Amino acid sequence: MANAGAIVLQDLFARFGQRQLAGPLLILAILAMMVLPLPPFVLDLFFTFNIAISVIVMLVAMSVMKPLDFSVFPTVLLVTTLLRLSLNVASTRIVLLEGHTGPGAAGQVIEAFGHFLVGGNYAVGLVVFTILVIINFVVITKGAGRVAEVAARFTLDAMPGKQMAIDADLNAGLIGEDEARKRRATIAEEADFFGSMDGASKFVRGDAVAGILIMLINVVGGLFVGVLQHDMDIAAAAKTYTLLTIGDGLVAQIPALIISIAAGMVVTRVGDDQDVSQQFIAQLFKNPRLIFLSAGIIGLLGLIPGMPNFVFLLLAGVLGAIAWRIEKGERVAAPLPVAAAPVAARETQEASWADVTALDILGLEVGYRLIPLVDKAQDGELLRRIRGIRKKFAQEVGFLVSPVHIRDNLELKPNAYKILLKGVEIGDGEAFPGNLLAINPGRVAGEVPGTVTKDPAYGLPAVWIEMALREQAQAYGYTVVDASTVTATHLNQLILSHAAELLGRQETQALLDHLAKEMPKLVEDVVPKLLTLGVFQKVLRNLLEEGVSLRDMRTIIETLAEAAPRSQDAEVLTAHLRIALGRSIAQELFPGGAEMQVMSLDPQLERILLQALGGGGDGASIEPGLADTLLREAVAAAQRQEEVGLPTVLLVPGNLRTLLSRFLRRSIPHLKVLAHGEVPENRTIKVTSIIGGKV
Repeated sequence: MANAGAIVLQDLFARFGQRQLAGPLLILAILAMMVLPLPPFVLDLFFTFNIAISVIVMLVAMSVMKPLDFSVFPTVLLVTTLLRLSLNVASTRIVLLEGHTGPGAAGQVIEAFGHFLVGGNYAVGLVVFTILVIINFVVITKGAGRVAEVAARFTLDAMPGKQMAIDADLNAGLIGEDEARKRRATIAEEADFFGSMDGASKFVRGDAVAGILIMLINVVGGLFVGVLQHDMDIAAAAKTYTLLTIGDGLVAQIPALIISIAAGMVVTRVGDDQDVSQQFIAQLFKNPRLIFLSAGIIGLLGLIPGMPNFVFLLLAGVLGAIAWRIEKGERVAAPLPVAAAPVAARETQEASWADVTALDILGLEVGYRLIPLVDKAQDGELLRRIRGIRKKFAQEVGFLVSPVHIRDNLELKPNAYKILLKGVEIGDGEAFPGNLLAINPGRVAGEVPGTVTKDPAYGLPAVWIEMALREQAQAYGYTVVDASTVTATHLNQLILSHAAELLGRQETQALLDHLAKEMPKLVEDVVPKLLTLGVFQKVLRNLLEEGVSLRDMRTIIETLAEAAPRSQDAEVLTAHLRIALGRSIAQELFPGGAEMQVMSLDPQLERILLQALGGGGDGASIEPGLADTLLREAVAAAQRQEEVGLPTVLLVPGNLRTLLSRFLRRSIPHLKVLAHGEVPENRTIKVTSIIGGKV
């Protein structure tokens, strides 16, 4: 039989592995302790194992950087609680069965806790046990449970704001899809963790209550067993069974107290760059002057007659020595000031062509308080974000934008910045390092204190808040971002809206050189054989002006190769390209196979506009009264589209598309005008409103 059992165990270990079997075997052992009688030596082993596990859990809780690093903690709480309860059942059985034989009947661990820790005095033991239970139940467990409950509620309330912040970073090119997926998973894990901790804390509180009841039951049961079954006198039975019960209770409650302390440490963690010990030392002993002051106060108390002078003066001396060591270390770490080298006087030189500097295509000027965000020596966060913006722009738009030249400008406000295109300011704003911008997406549950402002990128109402208010703002539904993200998002929005101006001849030639590596013959046949570089650039800029990506350059080159022999006009070529790119344009506006819900023109208005074109000439103009009515109705229809969450798309005949797009673009920046020929054949069209019915 023994060999058969060994073979079965070997087969189990081979199938599942030791780690997979550790959990089930531990649970089976816990359940077995509740049913099977255990000898005193085995009971000592399990009590010692319980103490060791509680110490390990507390040390792990102190060393983790953030709560999710110990995500299994709620399950550990449940398992350790079951272990303590099963040990209580096993020890109760052996105490009541063998307690009359002497204090060592339940093992040496219970005997040591019952005699050594409380001096063999069961009255003292009762008091110590009661105090431990009160500390665990009323203070530590209740506080940790309340913190876990509040953290779970605020984490769930903050999830929408955190998700929007991740989407904003993803759209701005600051993070990739994998990083966004990882952050979303972390947010979900946080909510699950604090919810589990809220429930697991109830196990610990129940364990404390069970400890009190088990002690009372054991004392009363021991008196009955000792007096009625073993003919002991009441005093001897009370002393024997009460000491054994107290030892049993203490050996279970001390690990429970350690586990409760570990739970409190995990749920009260703030910050994730240091463990508890590092935070404790770094923040409590940060200022030597305060420690000197504390040493002086303790020293003065030590000089009062009747006080334990030696103890107070000794502690004052220790604190003074610690403060002196900290201050000495700060003086050694502080860099010595370096004298500036004298600037040699230079003679005035004649002007030369070296004094003529070209304008930067893209520029960012910052006030002096924003310099750390763009300082290479300090690994400025904004520098990394700008690199991410350029990379995402190249991937989504289809060409590499010029580098952003950054310089400080002392004429700006300390927290101000401005963005320039070819030396001309196209945007400005303010950012406050060390603070956060809470953006109101339109459905927040409350207000947070701070400096009211507007999001510089999209003009949404926002508030600059302190770092400590991040969780509160996210719980209310705000999208919370830091100063570097605010500036980077604004820059990204302006780069996208000025993409056509950023595509100069140099960038166009660089794009052609890149394409020539993959399809050299096709590129050579189009530019310069069929089209000049200037016409090719103009066609691409026409696409960019209306938000059409250049990623599908193969289709663009092939379409131009077919259309260029018949026409060299950039507008005609652009119309051909838009038809060829119709699927991608429709996909961008209406993702997937969604129904295309668009606005349209009244047939009578279409005829009037076609007559104004006079057969398609570019010099056509719209009569002022008609233009005013058309613009007013288009704005109203676009607002209705936006209110129901639909893209503002106007579907018109191909001859009218260019005219209406240029006419309406200034008043309705987000309006997209599509020609009938640009709609893919497999797409369904639904007209949501008619423009011009009152003309």
